[in-house]
Amino acid sequence: MSTRHILLGLLATGPSHGYDLKRRHDERFPQARPLAYGQVYTTLQRLVRDGLAEVDGTGSDGGPERTAYRATDEGTRELARWAGEIAPPAPFVANEIFAKVVVAILSGGDPARYLSAQRAAHMERMRELTALKAAGGADLATVLSADYALNHLDADLRWMSTTAARLTTLTAEVDAA
Repeated sequence: MSTRHILLGLLATGPSHGYDLKRRHDERFPQARPLAYGQVYTTLQRLVRDGLAEVDGTGSDGGPERTAYRATDEGTRELARWAGEIAPPAPFVANEIFAKVVVAILSGGDPARYLSAQRAAHMERMRELTALKAAGGADLATVLSADYALNHLDADLRWMSTTAARLTTLTAEVDAA
């Protein structure tokens, strides 16, 4: 996910300061990794440097002084370009779970036990996400983010089942290489 473009998107609604952008990011993308304040301010500085955002003013509103930023016309065009790009499916998917299965085989570990433990962790996360969706007052962004994560976890679980069924053949191939 492009932090630079997400912040530009949040600035599209009007000038904001870094604290507000971080809070809105974390609200709008509840299943994403929360942004660190340092990442927000560094990204804002780069947006200004690149002419995609500019300082709109500073104010304190009774608290610490904060700098507000707004998207420039160039930033608005860049955001529209990025938002309209089709995200290409990855030609190769880096899969940490697969890597750990192969490493378990190479190192004399127990890949079946690893897959079983990983499956349990995935199932626990699926229960958490399902509860989050079912909780009263869950907004649509939270529900959609949870659905996205649940579908990915489900795909991982199906892959783990297929891999577990093929461990004997995979072990023979890894050992032969």
